Amino acid sequence: MTANEQELQILLVEDNPADAELTMDALREGGLVNKVQWVKDGAEALDVLFGRGTDSAAETHRLRLILLDLRLPRVDGIEVLRAVRADERTRRLPVVVLTSSREEVDIVRAYDLGANSFLVKPVESEAFMRAVGELGLYWMLLNKLPGEIK
Repeated sequence: MTANEQELQILLVEDNPADAELTMDALREGGLVNKVQWVKDGAEALDVLFGRGTDSAAETHRLRLILLDLRLPRVDGIEVLRAVRADERTRRLPVVVLTSSREEVDIVRAYDLGANSFLVKPVESEAFMRAVGELGLYWMLLNKLPGEIK
C-alpha cells in the first residue's frame, strides 16, 4: 500500500460502541492501515461529510468508503445515504450498508438510494471479522473510483 493509499480514510457510522470496535479490529486484522473515523450517529456523519465540523472539510476529500449502519439516533442511515447521493461532492463515494437489519424493505430502500453494497452483520464474531476484513480490502485496495486510473 502506498503512502497516498494509506491517507485515504473510512468513515464508520455506527451507534453501537462494541460493533464499532469490532469493525475497526476486523479492518486492521484484514490488513488495512487506513484511518477509520468513527461517528456515533447520522447527524455526526453529516457534519463530517459536509464540512460542518472544525476539520471536516479538510477530511472529506480523503474519504474513500463509508460503512453505514441503518438504525442510528438523531438521523438514520437512510437519510445519510440520501444526503450522500444528493451532493455532488460525495455522490460517487462508495457506501456499504453494514447493519443487523434483515428487512427486505431496508435492502430495497438502500439500493434504490444508491448503496453500493448491503451486508447483514454476521452474528458470530469470527464470521463478522472475516466479512468486514474482506470488504475493507476490496473497497480500499481493489475497487477503483473515477479518476484513479491513469
